[in-house]
Amino acid sequence: MKLAVSAPLIHSLSISQREERFPVNRIFCVGRNYAAHAREMGKDPDREPPFFFMKPSTAIVDASMPTSVVYPSKTHNYHHEVELVIAVGRGGRDIPVAQALEHVYGYAVGLDMTRRDLQLEARDKGRPWEFGKSFSKSAPIGAIYRVTDSGHPGTARITLSVNGKTQQDSDIGKMIWSSAECLAYLSEYEPLEPGDIIMTGTPEGVSAVSAGDVLQGAIERLGSLQISIEAGSPKPASEGV
Repeated sequence: MKLAVSAPLIHSLSISQREERFPVNRIFCVGRNYAAHAREMGKDPDREPPFFFMKPSTAIVDASMPTSVVYPSKTHNYHHEVELVIAVGRGGRDIPVAQALEHVYGYAVGLDMTRRDLQLEARDKGRPWEFGKSFSKSAPIGAIYRVTDSGHPGTARITLSVNGKTQQDSDIGKMIWSSAECLAYLSEYEPLEPGDIIMTGTPEGVSAVSAGDVLQGAIERLGSLQISIEAGSPKPASEGV
């Protein structure tokens, strides 16, 4: 096949204790999947059906080793959101909840980095969230732990610290919709494909970061990640909202 322009790069993630890498297809993100986070964002935490937004594959940052991301443009309120990440190994549609975990290749810890001011402005105007959520380098993700090695975590401590101070500290067992339910529900709307990533939402404690900050995220039995924020914005981040 002759291409008119250069083919896009394949974005991939490290796999714990393996040489091969996990190629990333699409990134689906679950919104407000922890009751306490829904309340801190001013929303009702009742168990309504989950909703999703997407990030491009260019959002991926391999954070299996300490790395850095640049403070993005057009924001003065750049937030961290630590999340359990699902790596899909087998595709399918209309997947029953009871069979959903059979489609999982592995799990990881990830960050949904957010231009909070742009997200809230778009939300209040009834506009899409893309500029607040779906930008390049907005999804640092640690090494993927294969199901064959780690199993399917139902409960596990999930934490995020900034400069050594804990900001988020919860348990993935507090998700409103479980991993299996998120995967099954999503497959009703969009056939899942190998290489898809699902970020399952963040617990309470999100806050703003500034250039020079060091973030450490971790999920029990699924390793950790560390990223530093490099200068890139003319002004520091404001306090979290």
